[in-house]
Amino acid sequence: MGLNDPQWGRKKGNSGPPDLDQLWRNFNKKLNNLFKRKGGTGNGSGGGEGSGGGSPRRYGGSIGLLIGLLLLLWIASGFYIINEGQRGLVLRFGKYVETTQAGLRWHVPYPVEIVETVNVSQVRTVEIGYRNNVRSKVLKESLMLTDDENIIDIQFAVQYILKNPEEFLFNNREPENAVLQAAETAIREIIGKSKMDFVLYEGREQVAAKATELMQGILDRYKIGIAISKVTMQNAQPPEQVQAAFDDAVKAGQDRERQKNEGQAYANDVIPKAKGNAARLLEESEGYKQRVIVSSEGDASRFKQVLAEYNKAPGVTRDRLYLDMMQQVLSSTSKILVDQKNGNNLLYLPLDKLIQMSGPSSPTTLSPDVMPPAAPEAVPDAARTREAFRGRERETR
Repeated sequence: MGLNDPQWGRKKGNSGPPDLDQLWRNFNKKLNNLFKRKGGTGNGSGGGEGSGGGSPRRYGGSIGLLIGLLLLLWIASGFYIINEGQRGLVLRFGKYVETTQAGLRWHVPYPVEIVETVNVSQVRTVEIGYRNNVRSKVLKESLMLTDDENIIDIQFAVQYILKNPEEFLFNNREPENAVLQAAETAIREIIGKSKMDFVLYEGREQVAAKATELMQGILDRYKIGIAISKVTMQNAQPPEQVQAAFDDAVKAGQDRERQKNEGQAYANDVIPKAKGNAARLLEESEGYKQRVIVSSEGDASRFKQVLAEYNKAPGVTRDRLYLDMMQQVLSSTSKILVDQKNGNNLLYLPLDKLIQMSGPSSPTTLSPDVMPPAAPEAVPDAARTREAFRGRERETR
């Protein structure tokens, strides 16, 4: 059957396209049954009129009901939920209007207003010098020049959160790329002002702290709405091409530090002893000084007292001084001189020689308690010596 056939629109078995009027009538009937509404007057004429295509009043009520239903659906589509840790940014015809907090909210539905949801509690990470793994390096970002003109290979990660979602969405087209470039700029500036050994060893935490501060200042000037939470140094080492030479230099530096520490330890051991000896000598000299001064003052005082007594009784004082001096001198000698009253002979007893002569004959292993007395042995010798002197005198006479 062709399209220009007059019998094309009529039903013939199951062939032919559907009748649009019949479909529309069936749809209206289903709506009326749904809302329990009856169309027409209920008589035969009314039913014939409805079957003939429906009145304009009936069609107008159905269309209004459909429009109302669609309006309700459109209004209901304006409800949305903001989860905890998120913020909703409402845009009216593309212009920012307000920021909504967590909870159930409503806005004028699309296309008047739309809502952009931003997670402000999520910790985001940007990697500089590597991607996903430290081994997958990005040399364009990781190689940097230090203040002492050495090249260093460094990888670090920057963690940040959103502090202003409006600035994060509307002030920059690619905020993550801006964070990466700001981090690379900050770390290159800090590395360029630092020595290589400082960056590799003792200065990692200080470099990370300075990079965080400088990076936050750059991002605040850009007004990106990002707060840097932490900068983590993943790896810092010299380039692979000079790693062996750098290891040798590090070993030499460690040997130098070890020798310096040993020398310092020796100095710490010797210097306190020398200072202690010096202090002891000073104290001893000060004590000797005070002893000499006090002794001199005592002698001078004693001399004054003796002078006063001498002025009172010169003869007695002179004899007393002589006797004291002789007692002092002769108390330390081992020689004895014996003077006889009725004779002119002066007897000399060399006790030191006698003691030396009798010393080897005495047993050396005996204790002082059991040693025999030496005085009885020395008496006969002394007697013989006196007899010898007397014999010599008689011969002389």
